Amino acid sequence: MRLRIIACLLLPLALLGFRSSQNNFQMGEEYNYRIKYGILTIGSANVNVDTRTYQVNGLPCYKINIHGRTEGITDLFRVRNTYTSFMDTINYLPQKFEYSARENNYRRDQVLYFDHNKNVVVKREKESVDTYNVPDNIHDVISGYYSLRHVDFSQYSMGQTYSAPLFFDDEYYRFRVKYAGRGTVKTRFGKINVLKLNPVLPDNKLFKGEDAIRVWVSDDRNRVPVKIEVDFSFGTVVMEIRKYKKNLFPFSWGE
Repeated sequence: MRLRIIACLLLPLALLGFRSSQNNFQMGEEYNYRIKYGILTIGSANVNVDTRTYQVNGLPCYKINIHGRTEGITDLFRVRNTYTSFMDTINYLPQKFEYSARENNYRRDQVLYFDHNKNVVVKREKESVDTYNVPDNIHDVISGYYSLRHVDFSQYSMGQTYSAPLFFDDEYYRFRVKYAGRGTVKTRFGKINVLKLNPVLPDNKLFKGEDAIRVWVSDDRNRVPVKIEVDFSFGTVVMEIRKYKKNLFPFSWGE
C-alpha cells in the first residue's frame, strides 16, 4: 500500500507521447514540491537531474532523482524515499531504475534493469532475481514523465486520450491520460499558464471518482508539473511547486 500511494503522485507524470525534436530540460535542473493535506504540510518532493551523464548498458544516460520525505507532524513516521532513473540521452528510455524506501523501521531496496533489445526487465531485490517480459518502449515512472515533457500538445484535442506502457515495482501497466484543456494556476511566484491532464483510472477503493487525479503542467516548452491533486478515499492530497532552478526555458506567466 505504501508503494501504491507514493506511485499515485508519480504515475500521473509517467505518460509517453509524440516527441519534439528539441530537448526541454538540462543537467542541473531542479524542482521542489510541497505536499499538503488540507492546511497541513505533510511532505515534500525534490526532482533533479544530475550535473553529469553516466554510462549504463553502453549508453550515455541522464541520472534523474526524486526524493520524497515526510514533514511537519507526519515526520513522526520519518519517511525518506528515493527513486532514481538512468535514462539514455538518445531515446529517453530507462536503462536502470533504483528504488530505496526508509519508513521508520521499514526498509526496501530494489533495482530494475531494462533490456530494450530483448524486451525484458530484470528486478533485483535482496537475494531475489526476477525477469519480466514487457512491450516495446517500456518506461519507469521517471523516464515516462520526462518523455511526457517532449509531447507536442498542439496535436492534442480536448478530451482526447493517450496511453503509455509503464513498469513499476513488479507490474506492467497500460496507463491512459485525458487532455482536459488549458488554464492558469496560482503559485507562490504568480499565475502560470498550464495544460490540464486527467489520468483515466479503473474502478478501485483507494481513489474517489473517475477524475481523482488532476495534473497541471506548465504551458510552455518546459512542461513542468506545477500542481497535482489526488482524491483519496480519506481526502485530497495536493502537491504544489515550491522552488525551481536551471529550467531550460522561461515559464509562461499568466495575468
